[in-house]
Amino acid sequence: MTFLKTAKHVGKELRKIPKMWDGRKSILEMKDANYPHWKQMEWIGFYFQFLCEKYLSGFVEIPGPKYGNVRFDGFKNVPWDFKAHAMNTSSHQIIVNDSEATANGIKDYGAVGLILAIGKVLYNDEDRTFQKWHEALKGGKSKYVIERIKRGAWSRLRKVSFELQQISFIRITDDTLVKYGSFQEDFRNADGSPRRAKVLLDLEAIDDELEYFIEF
Repeated sequence: MTFLKTAKHVGKELRKIPKMWDGRKSILEMKDANYPHWKQMEWIGFYFQFLCEKYLSGFVEIPGPKYGNVRFDGFKNVPWDFKAHAMNTSSHQIIVNDSEATANGIKDYGAVGLILAIGKVLYNDEDRTFQKWHEALKGGKSKYVIERIKRGAWSRLRKVSFELQQISFIRITDDTLVKYGSFQEDFRNADGSPRRAKVLLDLEAIDDELEYFIEF
């Protein structure tokens, strides 16, 4: 099965997912299903992953292949990752998967795929009621949040809803890696160890890589 045929088949299944994602309902849905990522601040990405696992089960192998410590989200002819992106933001660059794992996936299967949900988001009000609700549900502030408050570091507003507009199927090959390069290639962690490079895509320049899309 070609990449395009696989994308169309997957797209047919994903047409069944909801268009409107309310933050509170989505997080509670993940929590009730014992989904391990319901506490995550960036819930839209994990909720899309949750929906993909729910609606693609039996057609797409989940999870996908693993290279070192890096695993792809799914596998159907090629390794796939599932991501969500807000269209009403200033930057349309997205960090995808580990560069070395992606290169190995391309070597083994000729390409890797990205299934990208794109939609409009609404952000938390200035009183941060959604953020407070989520923290209370998690049982209080996390160690990370407490440390951030001690440092006086700024906390960004949370996304409270997501209106799905499009799902894109993006084919990543060696040419893509050459074209876009890597993110955090020369970065280091707090302990001095080098950070692993990630694939960075510019959504405003992916005409060659965009194989298929469905609109909502």
